[in-house]
Amino acid sequence: MEISKTVAIGALFALVVAFTSGCADSHSGAKGLTVTGGGSTFAAPLIAKWADEYYQRNPDFSVEYAAVGSGDGEEGFLNGTEDFGATDAGLSTADLAQAEGGALQVPITAGIIVLAYNPDGLPADLKLPRAVYVDAFLGKGTRWNDPRIAEANPGQSLPDEPIKIVVREDSSGTTFAFTNHLANLSQEWADAYGSSEATSDLDRGVKDLHWPDNASRCGGNSGVAVKIKQTQYSLGYVQYGAARDANISMAALENKAGNYVPPTGTSGLETLLNAELTDGLRAYIPDPEGEYSYPIVTFTWLLLRKEYEDETKTAQIKAFAEWCLNQGQDYAEAAGNVRLAPHVVRAAEAELTSMQSATEAPLSQSP
Repeated sequence: MEISKTVAIGALFALVVAFTSGCADSHSGAKGLTVTGGGSTFAAPLIAKWADEYYQRNPDFSVEYAAVGSGDGEEGFLNGTEDFGATDAGLSTADLAQAEGGALQVPITAGIIVLAYNPDGLPADLKLPRAVYVDAFLGKGTRWNDPRIAEANPGQSLPDEPIKIVVREDSSGTTFAFTNHLANLSQEWADAYGSSEATSDLDRGVKDLHWPDNASRCGGNSGVAVKIKQTQYSLGYVQYGAARDANISMAALENKAGNYVPPTGTSGLETLLNAELTDGLRAYIPDPEGEYSYPIVTFTWLLLRKEYEDETKTAQIKAFAEWCLNQGQDYAEAAGNVRLAPHVVRAAEAELTSMQSATEAPLSQSP
């Protein structure tokens, strides 16, 4: 049975309300500075956890965050309606220059994008060849008993049913990372859907696109997860934590080395340990090397102003970001994300020094 578009949108709305009002409700009567942000649904559970944990330690600083998707988060930050943004796609140096007063972006967490599927009628431990899921998301009518899937899953019963793909309908960094991966695997995909503004083979992803007509479209990672849970023989791309929380199955994916790797914090970190950050601290790894690397990962970047309207606010936001990069990483795995590698934390901390502040925020940095 398929869930209706109305219900899927309702699920997204509930997620947005949870992250925009949750902090205000739990921090009732809070005094001091409240900062607002929006963007990535991929990182939203972790940002909500950070906001709550940091508030417990520093009740004069609270965060309200709207999980509206990376594209809207970038827009809200650049047009000045939000104090900060969060994006899984990353902004170019030219885009950052549009922000009044100057801006920077720092990698704040990382995560795994899984191909999740409805388990009814399918193997519990499915292995999915890369050529198969490329074809499925090209809209080629790929079926679950495709010979390539059967070869990767010997002895398993596979139904003669079409793969029903589930995709994002909002402007999404998760979509950017997933389509960047597909474009790197397949020239056919890159020609049909890849970015026309790509500067290299590493950034051919797009945040939104006109998917094949047979795709079901949903808002937010949680919306995709709900749709998969309600639709037999479905397959969709979604953040690991959202799939885990929805209790849907996740396929082991064929990596560049030809191994089938399940999504775990360990396999995600294996991919990110060798990430090289470029100008603007962006790093795209559309098809990682490594025998045990998981093939689809992304950073989430925090978008910040170099200088806010007063020195105290600048110092407090900077202190919060530094806490997230250090003590905050302890909460990453429980939220379905991947802890940042040490060299990424060091690069992000160095970038934060460009925030202009003569006044140190009187905030505790206790764990």
